[in-house]
Amino acid sequence: MDVDQYMVELGVAARAASRVVAASSTAVRNHALLAVRDTLDGARAKLADANAQDMEQGRAKALGAPLLDRLELTPARIDAMLEGLQQVAALPDPVGSISDMRTMPSGIGVGRMRVPLGVIGIIYESRPNVTVEAASLCLKSGNATILRGGSEALASNGAIAKCLVQGLQAAGLPEAAVQVVATADRAAVGKLIAMPEYVDVIVPRGGKGLIERISKDAKVPVIKHLDGVCHVYIDDGADDEMAVSIAVNAKTQRYGTCNTMETLLVAESKAAAVLPRLAEAYAAAGVELRGCPRTVALVSAATAATEQDWHEEYLAPVLAVRVVADLQQAIEHINTYSSQHTDSIVTRDHGRAMRFLREVDSSSVMINASTRLADGFEYGLGAEIGISTDKLHARGPVGLEGLTSQKFVVLGEGQIRS
Repeated sequence: MDVDQYMVELGVAARAASRVVAASSTAVRNHALLAVRDTLDGARAKLADANAQDMEQGRAKALGAPLLDRLELTPARIDAMLEGLQQVAALPDPVGSISDMRTMPSGIGVGRMRVPLGVIGIIYESRPNVTVEAASLCLKSGNATILRGGSEALASNGAIAKCLVQGLQAAGLPEAAVQVVATADRAAVGKLIAMPEYVDVIVPRGGKGLIERISKDAKVPVIKHLDGVCHVYIDDGADDEMAVSIAVNAKTQRYGTCNTMETLLVAESKAAAVLPRLAEAYAAAGVELRGCPRTVALVSAATAATEQDWHEEYLAPVLAVRVVADLQQAIEHINTYSSQHTDSIVTRDHGRAMRFLREVDSSSVMINASTRLADGFEYGLGAEIGISTDKLHARGPVGLEGLTSQKFVVLGEGQIRS
């Protein structure tokens, strides 16, 4: 296969398809989404067989536990994909909506209209359910997409791609509206991120190394986050029961996700009350604790943390713990070490909670909630395309609106400029 030529062919087809999708009605795009849902539901056995093949090869290649967890398509995850399609179909369509309409002194009306971005390239590792999530959001927002999954999920993504094609056909939309790259050759990624004539934006989802490489080499704008070093801070004003519940959930509900807590901060006035209880819960879950000197003094099972631990996204049952003097020191720690993904405070003090919201510079900042809630489903966006820690265009979970732009529209009645 001539990879460069193959990718150009995908790009040409995607550009043509993007114009058709952008001009299609909400009803047609929803029809396609629901047709994909029905096709996937009927293909469960084929999806399971393809995923079993990928899982077997992944184990043979000694993929780590977090990657294998992301790769697996369990029945529950297939259910979640179907539910995601249903939710996205039910969401309001942002395309074509006009806002901020004002009448100017000349008599013209000036407003802004939501429009699709065009062609979105998505590059991701493992997690074949991303194929459906990404396709559904791109399609609903009037975009065409080129999806390049990891080599470890090639069989799973191929089986899903067939269902996507059937759904598009059922709605009368071009098959090229959603294309899954059918080669594991890494040169395909290099070409995809260097085709601004065919691709309008790149969304990388994967490890820090992949995203750093894409951000460095891309000739197309990138919506990204590099890693998820997420914090929970237990404040002086926290309710102990709530603090324990949130801190345990934020770490142990699932380890291999970007919104899992990686560092726990505890106000020194709360440390003696909550850290032993938390240590017991973490021990029961098999979580290794790496702590500051005050943490180690309170929790015998904790080992001494290094400077690197405060930077670390473990994606594993390992947690860094630091006792801090107060809210000021917690905010300073977070703004120093956080990846600007998701950070949460547990407190009953309204003033300190509001200060945390204002001063923590992350894409999602929470009060009295687990960081694991930071995703598209929980934010009411339906399936998300990813999390953006950038500050331009889109920030936080990227749903339908994040996959659109705005253009100015002017409504006149013959006005001319004098």
